[in-house]
Amino acid sequence: MLPENLQKWDALFAAKARDLYPSSDPSHDFLHIRRVVTAAIKFASEEGADLNVVLPAAYFHDFVNVPKNDPRRAQASTLSGIAAVEYLQTVDYPAEFFDGIKHAITTHSFSANIPCETIEAKVVQDADRLDGLGAIGIARCFSTSTIMGRPYYSEDDMLAELRAPDDKLFAIDHFFVKLFKTAETLQTNAARAEGARRVEFMKTYLQQLKSEVGG
Repeated sequence: MLPENLQKWDALFAAKARDLYPSSDPSHDFLHIRRVVTAAIKFASEEGADLNVVLPAAYFHDFVNVPKNDPRRAQASTLSGIAAVEYLQTVDYPAEFFDGIKHAITTHSFSANIPCETIEAKVVQDADRLDGLGAIGIARCFSTSTIMGRPYYSEDDMLAELRAPDDKLFAIDHFFVKLFKTAETLQTNAARAEGARRVEFMKTYLQQLKSEVGG
């Protein structure tokens, strides 16, 4: 439950997010944002992070969405941080939180590879990364791979047991290249516990998929 002073901001940010995040990319749509916001609020409560920073940073961490295969991908979180603060200025959000918000947005990205220096940044990063794991992570992985025109798996070696995984070629390979490693980068206790649970589900899913395909 959000404090009363943030409830009006939550409603305003949600309305803005509905316009900002298109359904044409299900892996980065409004539903993704709401999941990240929900997780971020939970982690902030458990970790003592400032919701005045966490809430807008969670809503607008993907303010500027650069496609995964775009050479500017590493700049996306920096651009999002700048754009988010510019928007927050237009709605008279308290300026004292701008630096923290911008930092939390800028550091959430894998591609940017910028260390988190605040608990607020760690909370937002964990909430976003956790959404790449588990059942929803599988759905997001396949959504992104479909947009990029990549098949689900290698016909010859589905689980990359005899080859180096390459997620530029196959969707399943992204599990090995990035997603399983994501759980190891989570920084809050609650996120680490949930991340480990979701990874186990993903491994079970892969075995089920292999049995169905006959690999």
